[in-house]
Order: sequence, then structure tokens, then C-alpha cells
Amino acid sequence: MSSQKKPLVIVTRKLPDAIETRMMELFDTRLNLDDKPMSKTELMEAVKVADVLVPTVTDRIDAGILSQANPDLRLIASFGTGVDHIDLAAARQRGITVCNTPGVLTEDTADMTMALMLAVPRRLTEGERKLREGDWSGWSPTHMLGHRIWGKRLGIIGMGRIGTAVARRAKAFGLSIHYHNRRRVHESVEQELEATYWESLDQMLARMDIISVNCPHTPATYHLLSARRLKLMQPTSYIVNTSRGEVIDENALTRMLRAGDIAGAGLDVFEHEPAVNPKLIEMDNVVLLPHMGSATIEGRVDMGEKVLINIKTFVDGHAPPDRVLPDL
Repeated sequence: MSSQKKPLVIVTRKLPDAIETRMMELFDTRLNLDDKPMSKTELMEAVKVADVLVPTVTDRIDAGILSQANPDLRLIASFGTGVDHIDLAAARQRGITVCNTPGVLTEDTADMTMALMLAVPRRLTEGERKLREGDWSGWSPTHMLGHRIWGKRLGIIGMGRIGTAVARRAKAFGLSIHYHNRRRVHESVEQELEATYWESLDQMLARMDIISVNCPHTPATYHLLSARRLKLMQPTSYIVNTSRGEVIDENALTRMLRAGDIAGAGLDVFEHEPAVNPKLIEMDNVVLLPHMGSATIEGRVDMGEKVLINIKTFVDGHAPPDRVLPDL
């Protein structure tokens, strides 16, 4: 990539105006102004000419697309934290560096997780719908009864940045913190959160009142919450997922929610996005959101600034700060 010539940067979706403006200033940039998702064919055409590709988590950059990449494509600066949409091994084979935008969405996603944790047991969206539909004749002692979360046990699956941020919020709401993770967190964190570590996910699932899914989607976590594991949960328990839909066997979860084997669910992500199981939509004991856990203006701008830094650092001949290693 010549230092005398601005690199051609192709952006697959509409980004915040401030980020797009700075990109236009720094690079030879092609924007997606109408925000229409690129087809596989369009992505193939993009990699044939781009020096840098800026995809999002909804763009599947697989080996087939990368096989069409021109020799000058040396950087994929993804706008998002997860990288399961990119074939990292194929990128490495072609000498393409992959970056993401970690760390900036921790608080936003943790806020949304906590919101769902409150919304499901207290039947907030169900109550809001009744009010809008005129199905409310006034207060009564037994109307719209839910469950308090104070004093309940929360089991966090994935105690990384977001899981830890969720734990801090949940502790302030009076929840007892439990977690399952590939590795036990530092003792000081456990002491701060008064957290209990479970090496066995099965054992934790059987004892919790609320389960929060905060682990990334990897081949190892696909259907981590399988039908077998979901059956371990108590019929009075709730599950919240703001991570990735593929971590849960959605069909099994739907069956169990309908049967009353699980009390309720708060889902911001789905296994086959943007498709949502119609049976989930019909249920009153499920709160559904359109993958908006990280959707704050501040968060999106912070993501864009990381993309800019990664590209500029790489173009200047240095290792970008948020490089993703294939084995991670």
C-alpha cells in the first residue's frame, strides 16, 4: 500500500456522520449512504478493489468472499466487537489483518442486560402493551403481579468485561452473583462482587433464579445452552441474552417457554437474525428487542473512532491496536 496514495476504504453500512466525515478526510472512502446491507455478490465486488474493508457484524466475510480479494486488501477493520462473521483463518492465509472495536460497548450492553433482567420478571412490556391497548381499568392488589429480583441468584455465563459490568450492576440491585467462565476471575474481583465461581455450568444452571448470557459466539459456545442444559433450569427461572443468539438452542428455548418449563426470557439477539421465531413473538413472558444492546450514540461514535485509529495506524505502517489474532 503506497504511502503517497490514500487507501481505498469501502464501508459496508451507514456509520455516524462524524465518523464518515473524518473517514472522507483521511482516506479515499466509499460510503453506503442508503444503509442497505450488501449482498454476497456486492461484498465480493468490494474486496476485489478495496485496500481496506470496513464491515459490520451482519456482513459474513467468509472464505469464498476472501478468495476474491485483490492483493492490496490487507486490512479488515470491522465495526463491532464480535468477529464470528469473519473467517479469521482464511484472512490470515491471505495476509489480511483483522481488527475489531473492543471495550467501548461494555457499559451500554451491561445497561441493556440489566434492563431486561428487570423487565422480564416485572412484566414491564406486557403491562405497557395492556395500557396502550386500553386493557386497564385501574389498580388492584392482584393485577400484573411479577417477581422481585432483590435477593435472587444471578448466574452469569461469561465473566469478561461485559459480564463483570453486569455483575456490578446486579449486586447493587441485591442479587447474589454466581458465574461460569473458562477461567476463574482474579480473587480481588470475586471479593468485590462477592461472586461464587462454578466450574460446572450444569450445576450452576440448576441453582439460579436468573441466567445472563454474556459469552461470545465461537465454535465452542455454539448451542452452549442446548436443550439438555436448558432443561436443568428451574421452572421459576429467567434467562437473558444480550450476547449472540447462536449460544442458545432457540427452538428448544421456545418450546420450554411455551410449556412453562422456564418462567420467561429477555432476548436482544436471535439465532437466525433478523428472523425471529414467530412463536416467541406471541408470548407474553418474553421481552424481545431488535439487537439494540449496544445502540447508543456515544457507543457508536466510540466504535467508529476505534475503526479510524486502527486504519490510520495500519496505513502508517504500524500494528493496529485492536488486531484480532485467529487463535483468539
